[in-house]
Formats: sequence, structure tokens, C-alpha cells
Amino acid sequence: MKEKLKKGKITMIIIAGIVCFILALVMSMQFKIVNETDITSIESMRETELRTELANWKEKYEEANTKYEETISMINEYKETDKSNNETEEVINNELEQINMSLGKTDVQGSGIEVILTDTNNEEIPKINADDLLVIVNALKLAGAEAISINDERIINMSDIVDVDTYIKVNGNRILSPYVIKAIGNQTYLESQLLGNGGYVDDLQKSGYSVEIQKNDNVEILKYNGEIKTKYIE
Repeated sequence: MKEKLKKGKITMIIIAGIVCFILALVMSMQFKIVNETDITSIESMRETELRTELANWKEKYEEANTKYEETISMINEYKETDKSNNETEEVINNELEQINMSLGKTDVQGSGIEVILTDTNNEEIPKINADDLLVIVNALKLAGAEAISINDERIINMSDIVDVDTYIKVNGNRILSPYVIKAIGNQTYLESQLLGNGGYVDDLQKSGYSVEIQKNDNVEILKYNGEIKTKYIE
């Protein structure tokens, strides 16, 4: 889309240049004719011939003036079109930015929280698993999180969080404890969703798990680097 807008802009500039060149050529030819006119022969013309010649020059002047006004009008039109194209390009860029952000294809930063889960050495307490992370991620989404990551793996709609043998995979990549879940959004809503009555982090803490929540005014979440694939959409 950007390339089309740029090509259109270049085309309009070329057309305006051609029109201006033609106008300048016509006017220079008229000036040349005036300079080459024999003043002596004009003085010897009869009155009727002078009137005819004057009428011809008046007609030529009017034609040149009309072309000049048309050229000015065309240039103004090109300027307006160029301005419109710039505005259109800006709108398109903003829309693309919003789309990429919603798809997780851009790095983002903002106010939010970080949830840090660490496996303990207590053999009586099971290790953190994929379900634990998934429940927390879903709770953050319900609280209005605008972007989420686990150990810098961006979570999008098609992200997978699964247990594989003795470790966890996110987006097909292996991650290890400590598990750092970052979320951008309203800090109060995000925290209360996890620590409030029935909050999952609150339950984990009561069960002896090591879970910490930190508020951060500058949470940085990296973009999703994987390929977005669909199986059924054509």
C-alpha cells in the first residue's frame, strides 16, 4: 500500500512538471513573436489590419491566461490530492500498527505487573506446571491485560502452553523456573484478579508455592517471533 501511495505521488509531481513546462514553452514562443515583430511594418499597416492584429493578440493573451489559470488549478488539485494521500497513509499506518499490536508482532511497553513463580526445593510441593501458568494467563486476560508474556515468550491467541516430560513449553520453546509472567494493563485490576478472594496466586501462596507479584510502571514485552499459521482459514 505504501509503494502505491509513493508511486501516485511521484506520478502527480511528473504531470505537474510537464504542464508547467508546456505553459512556459507557449509563453516563451509568444514573447519571441513580439520581439521579432517589425515595428516599422506595424506603423504602415492600415487601421483595419491593426485592429485585426490587436484582436488576434487579445485572443492569444486570453488563451495563455486561460491555460495559466488551468495550470494553477491543476497544481492546487495535486497539492490537495497529495495532502489527502498523506492523511490516508497516516491512517493506514495507524491501522497497521494496531493490527500488529493485537497480533503481538511489535514490542510494547507500559504500566503493569510481573508475576514470578519459582519451583521450591520442598519435595512435598509439586513443581509449577503448564496448567498453573495457563490459569494465571487467563485470569490476566479477564482482568483486561493488553499484552502478556512468559519468560519473554509473547502470548497470542494461538500460543500453546504445555507440559513436555519434566519441563514446560511456550510457543514451542522450552522455558525453565523461575517463570516470569509479564502483563500490561491496569495494575489494580490485574493484581486483584490474582490475589483477591479465590485468586489463583493467592491459592498457590497458601499452598506453599513461591509466587511474587511486582508492580512495574515500565513493563517491556517483546514481540511474537513465531510464524502465525492457520489450518482451516483459506
